[in-house]
Order: sequence, then structure tokens, then C-alpha cells
Amino acid sequence: MGTRPRVVLGVGGGIAAYKACEVLRGLTESGHDVRVVPTDAALRFVGAATFEALSGHPVHTGVFTDVPEVQHVRVGQEADLVLVVPATADLLARAAHGIADDLLTTTLLTARCPVAFFPAMHTEMWEHPATRDNVASLRSRGAVVTEPDAGRLTGTDTGKGRLADPREIVDVARLLLARPAALPRDLEGVRVVISAGGTREPLDPVRFLGNRSSGKQGYALARVAAQRGAEVTLVAAHTVALPDPAGATVVRVSTAEELRVAVEAEADDADVVVMAAAVADFRPAERAEHKIKKSDDTSVPTVELTRNPDVLAGLVRTRRPGQLLVGFAAETGDEHGGVLDHGRAKLKRKGVDLLVLNAVGEGRAFEVDDNTGWLLSSDGVERRIPLGAKSELAATVWDAVAELVRDTGARH
Repeated sequence: MGTRPRVVLGVGGGIAAYKACEVLRGLTESGHDVRVVPTDAALRFVGAATFEALSGHPVHTGVFTDVPEVQHVRVGQEADLVLVVPATADLLARAAHGIADDLLTTTLLTARCPVAFFPAMHTEMWEHPATRDNVASLRSRGAVVTEPDAGRLTGTDTGKGRLADPREIVDVARLLLARPAALPRDLEGVRVVISAGGTREPLDPVRFLGNRSSGKQGYALARVAAQRGAEVTLVAAHTVALPDPAGATVVRVSTAEELRVAVEAEADDADVVVMAAAVADFRPAERAEHKIKKSDDTSVPTVELTRNPDVLAGLVRTRRPGQLLVGFAAETGDEHGGVLDHGRAKLKRKGVDLLVLNAVGEGRAFEVDDNTGWLLSSDGVERRIPLGAKSELAATVWDAVAELVRDTGARH
């Protein structure tokens, strides 16, 4: 791989083709060299000039352009990653059957790098047995075919088949470039519940006690799990700035108590529960009905706190046989020990199967796109997780979970 990762962005002929421009900009702004290869139908939705201006490369659709350069072979051979955004039902069918009648489909046959399709079509087309067979065929050959999102389609229709958010597509691209085998379909039949974000405990109708969690790590866990085939429910606390992960069901909560109720309800029949949310340890003992006002003197109001229930401890007490529990711990070293010392003690105290340990501080773990830490296992195995995108840490966690699922048979 060169200094700048070389990405081929194939664009299919669907209404979602305009979102490929956002993917293109996201990739180029993060340092990728992107070559756009649309179908003829795609250019009826977005003109070649747009793709050329955003990528800095000429755009062609046919195999008879630059014949001496053998473009229909060279484009795929030189790529580090091929993305197809959107992947229409027609394009999935042509790729599955090895049809090579334009530059994009010939590129798909010559590429020896990771290839990822991001479907977009009406629900009936996505659920049709022909499409399902084509998807299964592509996956069996090693291609990544992601789960589409659910939501508004064209016209007044809604349902599964919406293109994943462009930010999610860029994140998946980064993951596949860093770890080409990061999205195997090894969690099919596994029901997963994940908590994410930071809870808020109201002081009055205006103010609250909160924390710095953005929810990005929990969302990355949900995104990767869904694309590895799991049935994912994401319990999210204050993560409105993040796009819902494609293929996941999102339950929104606010306070620690609301999160506890939601997680416990969803965990009843879950195979794996991952507590990645930053749950408040304390809440105000009383919530003021009206905004707390400053008085004319210099006195400062006193806020009495009470302890919130330990959600993870409750899950450990009520876990059913075979259920796997994964906890997260944000630690700083102190006079009683270092980060790893506190993490090991928490793993033993909590009684979970796996514990993801993050060292936190300014610019670390919270409110950033990258993460690092340790993965601690109840059997004493400790693994250092190098700094990388949060999706990479998520893939490491699911690698360990998938191994435990294979060993314990924890799946529906």
C-alpha cells in the first residue's frame, strides 16, 4: 500500500448515488486517493464533472477509454479497497454472476483487495430471494455486503433498504483498509445488546449532571456487530449527533435509571450484552421543579447526591446460563495503582467475561475518533489494543466474543 491508500469508489445507478459524493469527500479529506468508477445509469443521477472535481481524477464508465493503459484491468489491480455505493439490486446481480460489461464490473473481477458493497433499494427488492441469493454468493466469495439501513426510501415508502449513512461508510472503509478481514459473518444468529453514550441526571428543568461520553465507541461496536451478522439492539443515551448504525435497532434513553430498565428488558433473551455507556454513578437526591435561581447574596446552593444502581452488577446477578457479558472501564492511575491495576481489580469485582479498559484524560477515549486500551479476559488473558479507529477496537472485541460464542455455543 502506498502513502495514500488507493480506493475505487464504484457508484451504482440509484437515487442514493448523490450520497456517494459525501462518501467521496469524506475519503479524500481523510487522506485517501479515490478513483470514481460509475455506471452509465449513475451518471443520470450525478454528473461526471461532480465526481471529477471532488476526486481530482477523470471519470469513465466504459472499457474502451484509454485502451493502451488497459484500464478495465489496471483500475482493479492497483486498488487497496473497492467500495460500491450504492449497490443496486441490478449491480449486485451482475457482480454475483461475474458479468463484465462496463468498467465497474470488470474492476470488480480484477480486484484482489477487499471489496465492499453498500446496498440501496426498495425493501421488496432487498428481500427478494434472487437478491438474497446474490448477496449470499458474494459473501461466500469473501466480499463484504453490508446490511442496509431502515428508513425513508423514495416517494412515501419506508423500510429496510436505505443506504447507510455516508459517515458510516467512510468508517467501514477505514476499518477494511486497516483490517481487511474485520467483517466476517461470524455472529449470525447471535442477539446482541449494547449500551452507548453518557447518561444525564437532571438537577432542574435546565441543568444536569453528565459526562463526556460521545457514544462513538458504543456505536462502532453496534456497527461492526451488525455487519458481522448479529441481531443488534443499541440502547443509546444522548447520541443525537451520531447516525444510527445500519442494521441495528436503537432505543433512546436519558437517565441512568432509564438505561437500566431498557438494558435489562432487552437483555432477557440476549446472547451477549456489552455495557459501553458511561453511566452516572450518582444523581441528585431531589430534582428541582423550577430552574434554580441565583440569590441576591453570595450563597451557593448545595446539591445532595444519591447513588445510582450498578447496571452491570445487576446484569451479572441475573444473567442466564451461557450469556456473555462485556464491560467497559475508564480509568486513571492514582496513588493506589496504575490503570491496569484498577482494571484487573474491576474485572474481578464485576464478574464479567471480558473487560475493555481505557486510560482516560484530555483527548483520550472520550469525544475523539480513535481509541486504545486493553482487553482483559476472565481467564487471565490480557491483550493490548493499539491506537486506531474506534471501529478497529470494536472489531478486536468482537473477535474475542466470537471465539467465546464458538466455545460456549451462546447463540439463539
